Amino acid sequence: MSVTFPPGFLWGTATAAYQIEGAPRENGRTPSIWDTFSHTPGKTENGDTGDIAVDHFHRRAEDVRMMADLGVNAYRFSVSWPRVQPTGRGPAVQRGLDFYRGLVDDLLAYGIEPVLTLYHWDLPQELESAGGWPERETAGRFAEYARIVGEALGDRVTRWTTLNEPWCSAFLGYASGVHAPGRTDPVAALRSAHHLNLGHGLAAQALRSVLPARGKVSVSLNPAAVRPLTRSPEDLDARRRIDALANRVFSGPMLKGAYPEDLFTDTARLTDWSFVQDGDLAAIRQPLDSLGINYYQPTVVSAAGHQDSGHQGGGQEGGESHGGHGASVHSPWPGAESVVFHQAPGELTEMGWSVDPTGLYELLLRYTREAPGVPLMVTENGAAYVDKPAADGTVHDPDRIHYLHGHISAVRRAMTEGADVRGYFLWSLLDNFEWAYGYGKRFGAVHVDYETQRRTPKSSARWYSRLAATGVLPEVPIG
Repeated sequence: MSVTFPPGFLWGTATAAYQIEGAPRENGRTPSIWDTFSHTPGKTENGDTGDIAVDHFHRRAEDVRMMADLGVNAYRFSVSWPRVQPTGRGPAVQRGLDFYRGLVDDLLAYGIEPVLTLYHWDLPQELESAGGWPERETAGRFAEYARIVGEALGDRVTRWTTLNEPWCSAFLGYASGVHAPGRTDPVAALRSAHHLNLGHGLAAQALRSVLPARGKVSVSLNPAAVRPLTRSPEDLDARRRIDALANRVFSGPMLKGAYPEDLFTDTARLTDWSFVQDGDLAAIRQPLDSLGINYYQPTVVSAAGHQDSGHQGGGQEGGESHGGHGASVHSPWPGAESVVFHQAPGELTEMGWSVDPTGLYELLLRYTREAPGVPLMVTENGAAYVDKPAADGTVHDPDRIHYLHGHISAVRRAMTEGADVRGYFLWSLLDNFEWAYGYGKRFGAVHVDYETQRRTPKSSARWYSRLAATGVLPEVPIG
């Protein structure tokens, strides 16, 4: 029996500015924290940077035509904050905004809906030098930036996302230090989490003050499908601790207007949370027109004592202690450093992440319960594999097709059980700069030869194109 999706379902692809654009100094752009971080020796694989990436800044028209050829009906991209507002303060650089005006116009000309993310981790370096996300002022600066972009593009862009994966910004950036800005201060990470929450709320308010009535505001979280290794009380408590830090630290304020009390208890030795001021929680809890869910693999945890089969203080995405984002002796889990992480069973992607669609199914049902009446979007899902062109130049990636088939099937299963999912965005459109992994991991449906910048759609791109055209899940090719 065929798996069919309803008419109007969004079939999209997704990218992030620093991972694809290049052109770091053109038209007034100044460094972001990722420019600084990637140029710091030892921070990325092979010292790779996003200086060129896949040169999307100069190849925008080609990339949009390629999307049109693939038949996707939506494209999720992010705006580079330092390209638009180089210091993080003051008026916009119109030449920077012009790039995004042109991108949006190109997309609309091909009938592709633009889905704009305001922040995908590229904080202007000048704001980081002034304290970054641990400082309250950054939330206010973010709201001003949101207003600028909303005023410039709100007449053409309907779907807006404030933040992408604030967990990574806060805990990989400020606790474990494996993402920009590379700081290792657990209190700074918790302060950052709150100010990212506050920035989301203030930006949502700013957008709604300038967008037409049709404008829709969302946020994209990367919630963890946390599973205890056993049903022992100790392992169940480990699950609770990680669930608080991975999920409820954001969903609590955004959806319910409150932080979970157990999070305060778990982190009491680090901070009294006095940086949460009167009125903050009301500002954070803004109505959402949709909620974005990013998912790659489940997280398996236990209490201390299982180090033989796990990794203490491990990360959210992967069984390794560095969480699949780069090694660090510093934990990204303030107040839960003793928790042990375990590799989930099953096949692994090139990232070492488990292939397990049931985690996505579980999360979609969970957030259906936690955000009743709020439509969901799968705003990132995909896998890295070793993709090499054949002698004839084609790129076959059957493992990625198998991965996508399983996860998209899980989306439909969740929908049949009540999840109101309105779209799916494949990560990623193009092979690109994979953060601390540099160019060593390929997530794209389109292969990029980094020497020539030649784009070659992989087998998975053609498979996904059939899905986008028909709304019917194609079978997995044999062989």
